[in-house]
Amino acid sequence: MPMDTDQPVLELSRVRRYFVLVTVVVASGAYNAATFTATAILPQMQGAMAATQDEIAWTITFNILATAVCTPMTGWLVSRFGRGNVQFWSLTAFSISTLMCGLSQSLEALVFWRAMQGATGAPLLPLGQTILLDIFPRRQHGMVISVFGIANTFGPVIGPTLAGHLAEYYSWRWGYYMILPIAVAATIASRVAVPRERPAGATPLDWTGFVTLSLAIAAMQLLLSRGQRLDWFESNEILIEAFVAALAFYLFIAHSMTHKAPFLSPGLVKDRNYAIGIFLIVIFGMLNFTPMVLLPPLLQNQLGFPDGLIGYVVSWRGMGVMFGFFSAMFTALLGIKTGMVLGFGIQIVSGIWLSSIDFNVSLLTLCINAFLQGLAVGLIWTPITTSAFWTLDPSLRAEGVAVFHLMRNIGSSFFISVSVAEVVRATGGNYSRMMEFLSPFNRTLSLPSAMGEWTVDSLTGVAVLAREVNRQATFIGYLNAFWMYTVVSAIAIPLVLMVRRPKA
Repeated sequence: MPMDTDQPVLELSRVRRYFVLVTVVVASGAYNAATFTATAILPQMQGAMAATQDEIAWTITFNILATAVCTPMTGWLVSRFGRGNVQFWSLTAFSISTLMCGLSQSLEALVFWRAMQGATGAPLLPLGQTILLDIFPRRQHGMVISVFGIANTFGPVIGPTLAGHLAEYYSWRWGYYMILPIAVAATIASRVAVPRERPAGATPLDWTGFVTLSLAIAAMQLLLSRGQRLDWFESNEILIEAFVAALAFYLFIAHSMTHKAPFLSPGLVKDRNYAIGIFLIVIFGMLNFTPMVLLPPLLQNQLGFPDGLIGYVVSWRGMGVMFGFFSAMFTALLGIKTGMVLGFGIQIVSGIWLSSIDFNVSLLTLCINAFLQGLAVGLIWTPITTSAFWTLDPSLRAEGVAVFHLMRNIGSSFFISVSVAEVVRATGGNYSRMMEFLSPFNRTLSLPSAMGEWTVDSLTGVAVLAREVNRQATFIGYLNAFWMYTVVSAIAIPLVLMVRRPKA
């Protein structure tokens, strides 16, 4: 069977294979950088567009929505138009959308082009991975997935950092302009390097499956993006989105099980390794970006770190990622499960360590912990991806990779929302409980040895003390979120042990 051979699906010369690898890595790096750039320049965009915080947040929300809706279409696009054509035209449209984001003069235009940026760039990640798996023999899959993973991880780190500096010294528009030359270069290279095979033909699109899946994904992403802002199920909007997501997903499953040619093939979940890989990639997505979202506000607001030191801590995570991907090539020699177990084990250690820090935590401790997080990401990504597609029929790779990346994004969105919600919940609850001790009936407050420089003799003193209580209550919320991070890491290990190596 094709899945049991080491031969690549597409035969290319050695030089051209590596040219395609560089092209795909650059394209995916540009897309990842663009996806997260808006987070760094959000305040500048808000001021330039005279928008409220809720209004400017739509530039993030609509980009995520468009990406989530269009990612599952990758398989159909490849079968209809071919890998090379989809790669080229996706990069072309992505480059134009990125340019228009920088040229936008109104909030409406910026939101529209951000949505177009997400929609046109959505096929780049799953398609890029599919191309690499098809042109390289299986014995080299671990290596190319490691290189591809570096681009996927470094884009979200380098992009926002560089965009923030450019926005500070020039304008927020340069956060998009800086991506344009890279995207154009990748577009030209893809036209030359990526093979343009004959498409399978006029494959019909299962519109019922596509529409119901798109509705389910869009409603769920809206729920996760706006739930915290709208107080979750206290809001009618969130209730409606939850109902639409549940109903649309039910209709999609029912339709897919009964239709002759569904939008996504049920054969995907029939493959044991791929089904386990889907659960593992959801967990990986939950753990990958959550620390990057939680740590900067914690370091800045609760620990008083300047922006420069926060960037320094994040850079250690980047170094850990690079070392992890390099190490994954050697852990693969010990078995595919070894790298994943080691990676998730390091996640557990870093989570427990991070859950035990206090206000006196040192910069070195935070840097080493960030390095461990990055190391775990590098060790986990390659074996998860390789094992998920070990036994999957090559004909199902395009839509399989699309679903793979979709579930990673959903896992990230879900766990980030849950973690932020836990910080807010714990802050309110702990603040109320801790403030109960600040009363005239607490004799400890009259002891100078216990109060130190704090005072409750004036309104100013009480206000300062209340701010300190809020700071400590919020800190407890972050520690709770890090404990959740640790528990999720531990859940992954039993799933790893269920992965089977294919029979040669």
